[in-house]
Amino acid sequence: MAHDFLARLGIDAINNGAATKGGFIETTGRVITITSPGTGEEIAKVRLANLQDYEKVVAEAHAAFVKWRMLPAPARGEIVRQMGDAMRKQKDDLGRLVTLEMGKVLSEGLGEVQESIDMADLAVGMSRQLFGLTMHSERPGHRMYEQWHPMGIVGIITAFNFPNAVWAWNAMVAAIAGDVMIWKPSLKAPLTAIATHKICDAVMTEHGFGGVMGLIIGDDADVGTTMINDRRLPLISATGSCRMGRIVGEAVAKRLGRSLLELGGNNAIIVHKDADLDLALRGVAFGAVGTAGQRCTSTRRLFLHQDIAEEFTSRLVAAFKKFPIGDPMESGTLVGPLIDEDAVQTFLAAISTIQEQGGEVLCGGTRVDRPGSYVVPAVVRANVDLPVAKEETFAPILYVFTYSDLSQAIGFQNDVDQGLSSSIFTDSFRASEPFLAHSGSDCGIANVNIGTSGAEIGGAFGGEKDTGGGREAGSDSWKAYMRRQTCTLNWSKDLPLAQGVTFDI
Repeated sequence: MAHDFLARLGIDAINNGAATKGGFIETTGRVITITSPGTGEEIAKVRLANLQDYEKVVAEAHAAFVKWRMLPAPARGEIVRQMGDAMRKQKDDLGRLVTLEMGKVLSEGLGEVQESIDMADLAVGMSRQLFGLTMHSERPGHRMYEQWHPMGIVGIITAFNFPNAVWAWNAMVAAIAGDVMIWKPSLKAPLTAIATHKICDAVMTEHGFGGVMGLIIGDDADVGTTMINDRRLPLISATGSCRMGRIVGEAVAKRLGRSLLELGGNNAIIVHKDADLDLALRGVAFGAVGTAGQRCTSTRRLFLHQDIAEEFTSRLVAAFKKFPIGDPMESGTLVGPLIDEDAVQTFLAAISTIQEQGGEVLCGGTRVDRPGSYVVPAVVRANVDLPVAKEETFAPILYVFTYSDLSQAIGFQNDVDQGLSSSIFTDSFRASEPFLAHSGSDCGIANVNIGTSGAEIGGAFGGEKDTGGGREAGSDSWKAYMRRQTCTLNWSKDLPLAQGVTFDI
């Protein structure tokens, strides 16, 4: 099946997997085939990069950093603004590529690109607010202040589920901070990375800053391992599974580098007895089946107060049975495919484990008999001690539990290794406040009367515990991409020491 937008985005039949100043490198690694999870059709091929290609990208990135860091931050922001405008012009094509390659429905594919555009706009504002504090010195005739400097080369490792936006969370902010980037995308969705790189690097090159945005597409065993162990990259930002995050975090920590980790989530929604059930149903539904349950913020667990549990579960199952499942490119589709056959098998294996452990599958839990990687979203009724519910299955499986006391529900919610996103639906101030209190949700994101998915970029995004502790996107997340320097200036004729120490010669 032909897709005209591929040509407009510069996607060839066979694409090289590394790019730096001057464009793409003629790579010589193994060739991988990218197929659409929605149809099973071949989209294009990518020739992977090797270690020699990686060295070229790092060398050009370092050369670009020496020049880029000296450009004033507001001027860097202006170039980032133009990258956002360049993505605006190709939003429709790029969003369609996201849907074709990853499988999320078209409104989500377009929404993901819009998120990258919004990140560029947000970063432009940040470029004029890279502020430090001024402190009063205890010594006469002294002044103290702090300032922030670029770090250098930032390695950005992204997952398949957001092949465009997660890179932008990091790259737009790192760029205004004065850093340069090397992007290693998932091998399950590299075409979006290639297209995005071409759009943004063209803007950089036009201004004489080719090499600021590097790209390397290669196997984890060589390129990935080299990247996370490379002392020339002071910061590694990695998005993926908790297992992957432990590998990255350990490797970077051994060389005393910095890691910014955004890992898995086993997210929960609490629906209290006084909740607006219509509102809650919509929030739970999108959280559980949006992106076919392949968001790190997807709703995995649902805690229903015993007074409304039976009614809400009945309505939930009825809604799940009506979800339109099919081609994500078609209008009206709400549930697209999983990323590949491995994901389907993981979903089916989880359903078998649920049944073996005593969970009751109320609906769904099967694959769809059509080309592509489609499954039917499942609702599972279970006890809170169901072992498999403590694990994150990256697929549309929603576990439903019942509670009697709010503090009990919050405890159940927190009783998993991950701590990313959480929500409560309630019309009671006396229920929402305990949920948000120090003894409430232990997640990095806590919402009231909205679901666990769909975080806005204005706030810092990330989670606690096994989710990694990193923060990306808004608020003061720019600090993760810079190094702090405390400066003390003596404008007196004396040299007093702090804390009253004397040293006379």
